[in-house]
Amino acid sequence: MKRWEHFDYDEHDGIATLTFSRPDRLNSLTFEVYADVRDLTDSLRRRRDVKVLVIRGRGRGFCSGGDVDEIIGELLKRGTREVFEFAHMTGACVRNLRELPQPVIAAVNGVAAGAGAVLAAASDIRVLAESASFRFLFTSVGLSGGDMGICWLLPRIIGLGRATEALLLGDKITSHDALAWGLASRVVADDQLDAAVADYVSRLKDMAPWGLAMTKEMVNRAASTDYSSAIEMEAFTQTLLMTAEDFREFHAGFTGKRKPKYLGR
Repeated sequence: MKRWEHFDYDEHDGIATLTFSRPDRLNSLTFEVYADVRDLTDSLRRRRDVKVLVIRGRGRGFCSGGDVDEIIGELLKRGTREVFEFAHMTGACVRNLRELPQPVIAAVNGVAAGAGAVLAAASDIRVLAESASFRFLFTSVGLSGGDMGICWLLPRIIGLGRATEALLLGDKITSHDALAWGLASRVVADDQLDAAVADYVSRLKDMAPWGLAMTKEMVNRAASTDYSSAIEMEAFTQTLLMTAEDFREFHAGFTGKRKPKYLGR
């Protein structure tokens, strides 16, 4: 297993865990952290042995976004082309999360701001501690509220009206507001966050991985597909999976009164 220098990373029993590990800086992101997130998530696309990815932050927060000194200060010294290459790299991190075949769970404690909020939003399941909050801060630093694909993603999660307000003003979204809006899958007491994430992980790792992967694929594609085309696309997908080994394994387990053992085939 490759060692990643700019965040903590662990794999155990088919579960990959990425932990932002700059707690003294509220896990702010640097150029190197972004590059490693991009490269790790790209590599996981081809890892059938990894069933679930969990993203979390060490210390008091999940991720406070780009580091003011190490990113914003440095970007001011760069030319247009170099800045574009950086922006393209950050977008690749989000694209990879959305296109990973594995389910992605964000375990959010404390602040998730700026790019940290986008990375959490791009996850498939967002489990929040009561202390958690979101802030989409891009306009607060003089930029567009649209960054890393959030103008496509956030309205599809919480609706156009709320997304527009959140991206224009950058106000704090509490954990309970996030739950009411659909930005959080679940909110738990801070000391129950690990247990709540473990419950999701346990359920997902026992499911058919190809079925989960194709569910993510259909959700992503349906967002830009008309209704009739979506029905046809899902019919083709189900035909494919109904002829796959995992569908037969379900039937064998059901009729044999045993738990099926899915292999992603």
